[in-house]
Amino acid sequence: MEHFIVSARKYRPTVFKDVVGQQAITNTLENAIENNHLAQALLFTGPRGVGKTTCARILAKKINQDGTEKEDEDFAFNIFELDAASNNSVDDIRNLIDQVRIPPQVGNYKVYIIDEVHMLSAAAFNAFLKTLEEPPKHAIFILATTEKHKIIPTILSRCQIFDFRRIGVRDIKEHLAEVAKAEGIEAEDDALHIIAQKADGALRDALSIFDRVVSFAGKNLTRQAVTENLNVLDYTWYFQITDLLLENNIPQVLVTFNDILSKGFDGHHFIMGLASHFRDLLVSKNQETIELLEVGEQVKTMYFEQSQKTGTQFLIDGIDLANTCDLKYKNSQNQRLLVELCLMQLASLTFQGEKKKFNDNERFVIPPSYFKSEKITSEKITSAGSISPQSLNKIEDEVEVEVEVEDEVGKVSEPSEELGTENTQPKTDNREQTTNNEQPIKVIERPQILAERNAKKVSALSMKSVQKKQEMKQELVANQPDAKNLPVIDFSEEDMKAAWSEYTANVEIDGKFNLLSHLTMGIPRLDGSIIHLEFPNQTIKTEVERAKFELLGFLREKLQNYDIDLDITVNETSEKRYAYSPREKFEKMKEMNPLIERLRKEFDLDV
Repeated sequence: MEHFIVSARKYRPTVFKDVVGQQAITNTLENAIENNHLAQALLFTGPRGVGKTTCARILAKKINQDGTEKEDEDFAFNIFELDAASNNSVDDIRNLIDQVRIPPQVGNYKVYIIDEVHMLSAAAFNAFLKTLEEPPKHAIFILATTEKHKIIPTILSRCQIFDFRRIGVRDIKEHLAEVAKAEGIEAEDDALHIIAQKADGALRDALSIFDRVVSFAGKNLTRQAVTENLNVLDYTWYFQITDLLLENNIPQVLVTFNDILSKGFDGHHFIMGLASHFRDLLVSKNQETIELLEVGEQVKTMYFEQSQKTGTQFLIDGIDLANTCDLKYKNSQNQRLLVELCLMQLASLTFQGEKKKFNDNERFVIPPSYFKSEKITSEKITSAGSISPQSLNKIEDEVEVEVEVEDEVGKVSEPSEELGTENTQPKTDNREQTTNNEQPIKVIERPQILAERNAKKVSALSMKSVQKKQEMKQELVANQPDAKNLPVIDFSEEDMKAAWSEYTANVEIDGKFNLLSHLTMGIPRLDGSIIHLEFPNQTIKTEVERAKFELLGFLREKLQNYDIDLDITVNETSEKRYAYSPREKFEKMKEMNPLIERLRKEFDLDV
């Protein structure tokens, strides 16, 4: 078996004009050599397989040529290649510095090519700084790296930097066509295009893939053979999927996706490719942008034909849905379901657009007739969100109206906690009632303000309750006696304090101990018909104001004076009057009964 040389080595360029896809850099280097304007240190940076080392070797050979050398002279003694990945210590750099001092035996320059220079240690970089900045006139350094950001700034500032770019798909495809022709291989244009795309801008990778596919397919390189060998999802799948999405054929879309998975392709790779396919279709809709497609002429025609069948909005929404699925894919616990859901949404885009042409009943997934019943019929629905008055009277109560029941002492029964039920157990009251043998006794009702407050206690969770609320409000207001007939009987401060004590006793029976502590905190002061209350802070005032109407109602009925009102104020300085510590409590008790001090002394007690 003869020795085989891979295409990446066999077809490595030997002159600048053969370098693929780096015309700007090669022209710059050629002009620098011709004009004797070449820097002493060059840095070649860029992705793998784009020609950094190749250009360094061509440059090292070209600067030593003077026209008298042999045609096959490579100046091997003048070119020193150092792999910094394995020679990255300070000692390796010191050995290099020692060699730099010796002038070349043949030619004019000694060229040192240091590959993967970013692998040098920090100490090695520092040892290399002085020599790199001021080398001998016969020495030129060419540094090559794929990760420029890992090189210290002091090295970068001493080099002339050349950024190598990724090689375009078209340039790689043309170079592969020349290699195939030189090797006597018949290759389809689409097959070479797939190889160029798979190489991702690296010509060395493209040549390696080319060798592998040729070993699989022989002298006839077809698109099918390339996709099968490289496990590439062929673009024909995306054309087929897009046609099914436009037809809203969800079942067949899911079956096709299952076939793709069964061939070993990843769902994430598929959804990313689908988003790229939609982008290419969007680009193909305009003749000016169709040149952005990096595909062959035959495939470009297919893209143009399908783009005419798809709407712009569909493609934009499709890219958005596919991109969202791409972002959620890694974090999803059910990745296949995520992609299938995305495909179903894509297949529904045009379907929803057609629905807008139908009548009102066909716009609903569940037609309105589904909701027909004895209570509500579709004929009674006049518009969205409105119901005719005739149907309103026939709607049964969904939520019972809760009305507060008043008793003699001015208490209001609490509404039931559960909606739809009434509080049917009123509290014990002493209200005077009529009997069969007695005449009705006139009952004094609350004033107007209490009627309005009671009207606000009606639930408003249904149409019936809204109507009932208005009726109850009108009824309660109408039943109130004339304000001129309300009694106003004079009372003393002792009567007020007695009524106050009775109310606090009722509060204690009801278990409202927090309110009880507030009401007994100070002694109310009477001024005419105004009862003045003073509290040490705003919080206590707010709590008492919540019970103000109930308290007022009790006092007015008890004292038979409806001019009574409450004046609640805050006096923060009054807080000092209240005892909190044991000593303060004892002093307060001593003020009330001086004999307590005598008791403490008699028994020698401590406070």
